[in-house]
Amino acid sequence: MTRKVVIVGAGVVGAACAFHATAAGMDVTVIDRGPVGAGTTSRGEGNVLISDKGPGPELSLARLSRTLWEEAAKEVGPETIELEPKGGLVVASTEEGLRALNAFAARQAACGVRVQPVEYVRDLEPQLSAGLPGGVYYPQDAQVQPVLAAAALLDAAVARGARLLTGEVTAAAADRGGRVTGVLTASGDVLQADAVINAAGTWGGEVGRRLGAPIEVLPRRGFVLVTEPLPPMVHHKVYSADYVANVASSDEGLETSCVVEGTRGGTILIGASRERVGFDMTPNPAVLTTLAAQACRLFPTLKKVHLIRAYRGFRPYCPDHLPVIGPDPRLPQVVHACGHEGAGIGLAPATGALVTAHLLGHPWRGADPAAYTGLLPDRFFTQGGASK
Repeated sequence: MTRKVVIVGAGVVGAACAFHATAAGMDVTVIDRGPVGAGTTSRGEGNVLISDKGPGPELSLARLSRTLWEEAAKEVGPETIELEPKGGLVVASTEEGLRALNAFAARQAACGVRVQPVEYVRDLEPQLSAGLPGGVYYPQDAQVQPVLAAAALLDAAVARGARLLTGEVTAAAADRGGRVTGVLTASGDVLQADAVINAAGTWGGEVGRRLGAPIEVLPRRGFVLVTEPLPPMVHHKVYSADYVANVASSDEGLETSCVVEGTRGGTILIGASRERVGFDMTPNPAVLTTLAAQACRLFPTLKKVHLIRAYRGFRPYCPDHLPVIGPDPRLPQVVHACGHEGAGIGLAPATGALVTAHLLGHPWRGADPAAYTGLLPDRFFTQGGASK
């Protein structure tokens, strides 16, 4: 029998889940309270990164996802999602930082990541500040346009029979034995399903609670600056070596690290900030000033460039900074696919593939399941803790 699946969330992760589940022949319904990709997906830069992942399950997920983005692009068209295999350049500002970066890259290389130490970073990016001691180039890093990518994956799923609904999930539907049989919506509808996928991004914790399978997914606010359109001047994704440490930090205070990259439209995107302020959307001029100053130190020519806007959003993260992907041990009919923090766009295809594999009951294309066990929800319950 065809499995009936309800996916809560029409961002890029939910779209990727629908893309792979429909390809496997499942009967899929995607429901979101807003438009496609209107949440965290619309607030991201479109990063498809391997460079910022250390050895472990997230790096395995990133490597698989990089391959699956290429495969998806062949189906939907690389121009449709603006897939750019531009590569990433991580630069150090001190000799000590360079030694740490090279050591990190060596550990990645041992896992199969392609890394190229760079002595003269201005050979790759001529507009970089003079005197930087070096960096590492990652040719596998790429970028997509996130909302276009989410829409294209959902379009492909709809073409295979998926349904896309607008509405809010309020609770799980269950039989007398407590087995989840679908979801209830705010309009009073019941969507029957054999499995419900929680792909609600920053709201994954709340959706998990409504489904009876709460997990701790927290918001982390970030800002991105956008410049006026310019002739091409930043050719790769360029970021400072401290970005990786900031991503992994659990500090509640403001953290910023310089990230600069161009877009096809000619604008330059400047990030990245991270702070735990709940769902407070209040603009913070001090953060914008800090980001701009960091970018100008890295690319002095930006001092002459006008900013046209800034946008902000919330990155959904789990306390251990790993996404949660797989069936909930308390309610196996609920499958989580959230908590990716700022990496959800890059990790979406592999997340969709793993979720589909869980639903099918076998590994994804023969991949070693042990590589991804650290992402399962079980980790919140088998290490002496209980998810909130």
